[in-house]
Amino acid sequence: MACFCTLASGSSGNSTYIGSGVSGVLIDVGISCRGILTAMETKGIDRESIGAVFITHEHIDHIKGLKVLLKKLPVPVYATDEVLDFLAGRDYLPADAKAIPMPVQGIGVGDLYIGAFETSHDSAHSVGYVAVSGNGKKMAVSTDLGVVTPMVREAVSGCDLVLLESNYDRNMLMAGCYPYPLKRRIDGDSGHLSNLDCAAFLPELVHSGARQIVLGHLSRENNLPGLALETAVSALTQAGMEREKDYQIEVAPRYEPGSMIRL
Repeated sequence: MACFCTLASGSSGNSTYIGSGVSGVLIDVGISCRGILTAMETKGIDRESIGAVFITHEHIDHIKGLKVLLKKLPVPVYATDEVLDFLAGRDYLPADAKAIPMPVQGIGVGDLYIGAFETSHDSAHSVGYVAVSGNGKKMAVSTDLGVVTPMVREAVSGCDLVLLESNYDRNMLMAGCYPYPLKRRIDGDSGHLSNLDCAAFLPELVHSGARQIVLGHLSRENNLPGLALETAVSALTQAGMEREKDYQIEVAPRYEPGSMIRL
């Protein structure tokens, strides 16, 4: 049975667990090591089952707990060459870390198979991940993307579950206190995905087979969980899709673990 659970999600820090009956992985470790281990314990996740850590990109809300965690869980860490260079050059890795460039063809961890796809984000190199479980279930983590590119569409098409960024409400962003250059950065094609852009993509996802949608990486200042959810459900309803019948949807909590979804 495939398992999926966000441990934390938002501009304050991100980490996701994907597992099965045999093994598990973490996608990003953007909160403290203690926070990650506590969240895992809360959800009944055995730390010894974690076979690898995968990093989407080098921003602090995705790597904050990495160095300490790798000392407690000496497992391989996978990322792109550019991100690994950043981590090594800025002392985010223990001296004995097993840092491995993410293979183009993907990599097996226990009975999970993990592949990466590029996302459009202003970092050294940003990717999302797709995990296929031993029972054939396909799960994607797709955050920190300023725009849904053809590569993203192809990667997440046919997934049973997708964690998709719904970072900001554009009206809240533009009316907020951020400096204008920062607003432009967030709202640009290399920034983050808005509620409306996320919602516009959801009918395509559900049509391709997604039955579990998790909205994630919400901005603390420029979004509200209820607003992100309302925008998403409205778009799916207008597309003729019925909640609980055609799909299930939830918002990943910011500071605590989300639901343990079993597929």
